Amino acid sequence: MKIATVTVIGANGTMGCNVSAIFASFGNAKVYMVSRDIEKSKASAIKAAKSVRAESIIKNLVPADYTMLKECISESDLVFESVAENIDVKKEITSKFSKYLRKDTIIASGTSGLSITTLSELLPDEIRCNYFGIHMFNPPYSMVLCEITPTKYTDRNLFEDVKKYLTETLYRTVVEVKDSPAFLGNRIGFQFINEALQYAEKYKYNGGIDYIDAILGSFTGRAMAPLTTSDFVGLDVHKAIVDNIYSNTNDYAHNTFILPEFAEKLIKEGKLGRKTKGGLYRMVVDESGIKKLTVYDITTETYRDKIIYSFPYIETMIRDLKVGDYDSAFKELINNHSVEAEICLSFLLKYVIYSLNAAEEVGYDIHSADDVMATGFNWCPPLALISAFSDIMDFKGLVFERIDKQILNSIDIDKLLSKVEPSKYDYRLYFKSIK
Repeated sequence: MKIATVTVIGANGTMGCNVSAIFASFGNAKVYMVSRDIEKSKASAIKAAKSVRAESIIKNLVPADYTMLKECISESDLVFESVAENIDVKKEITSKFSKYLRKDTIIASGTSGLSITTLSELLPDEIRCNYFGIHMFNPPYSMVLCEITPTKYTDRNLFEDVKKYLTETLYRTVVEVKDSPAFLGNRIGFQFINEALQYAEKYKYNGGIDYIDAILGSFTGRAMAPLTTSDFVGLDVHKAIVDNIYSNTNDYAHNTFILPEFAEKLIKEGKLGRKTKGGLYRMVVDESGIKKLTVYDITTETYRDKIIYSFPYIETMIRDLKVGDYDSAFKELINNHSVEAEICLSFLLKYVIYSLNAAEEVGYDIHSADDVMATGFNWCPPLALISAFSDIMDFKGLVFERIDKQILNSIDIDKLLSKVEPSKYDYRLYFKSIK
């Protein structure tokens, strides 16, 4: 499949900008970067080139605004919509560009969770078969996951061609997922992150936000601690994802998608995370010009210095990981029964179980959960984590011993674990000897 020209609508946004760079660099396509304001499109073109560390691609990036839609769309082989995660906004822009589409144009939305079928029905009947969800992760230069979602109208031959293009030309790890709220990667990832946010509220007198992040840091198999991840994504985006899942699904972990009150309060105050220079964390500069990371204290509703916690089980695990003794590190986690170690182990086990359950519901095979978490979040994937624990003890026995009975009574663990296969990922790549 040859895609020579692409139009990205909403190219002034973070994802629209970065996805434009992927099409222009890996795909060597001419990319019309469209937003309401051409000056913003020009600024985004510069950012896009920098995002893939290839400023030479600027020649492929053409800034444009809505007045140029007819010219851009009629020339394009693929139109990628990346406007705000709001159905009314997407309806408005689709009505603007759909009249200029050719019958063979591929149309995609980069939505992170709105119904692809519903969005496809905004188009004329004869071109709905060309519409897919193509959800990339941020930043796409380093996070190579691409969830692709068909609809009941989808032309399967075209769909397979697009999958091949994404895999072989854009070098994405492509995972086909069902048209389900938040798809698979965010369904799993934000279940973990939002429950961590709930635990921050539950343990607010122990420290809250930075306390939970310390318990679930890089030594637990993730590039970035969960609440730091939420701050990076943005609390408003976090809320949109978990609210969508809570409203439109009803699995055993349903209540873990309820956003805590303190997070709702921060959002109302415009404290959304890094993009607003303050959310769960805030970087401040003191009088001498030294930067200092502060954290929102749930109990006082003010920012305080981030605490460097020291828990014995973490220090032991990190010491073992540093010399490559993974078995000893996991034995320490299992055998240390401090409050913090119990929280950590519980989160890891629940992550595995929820991932397998979600893969069965939203994905098409058990390895899809591994792919989305490894390449979309840079977290140790669930099947690989099972391997890590299985090297030292029976994983199913550990689950029955340490997982909450309410969860065990809600799903068929035996059936779920009977489908487990070896992971293609090595868990040792994810567990870092740092907090």
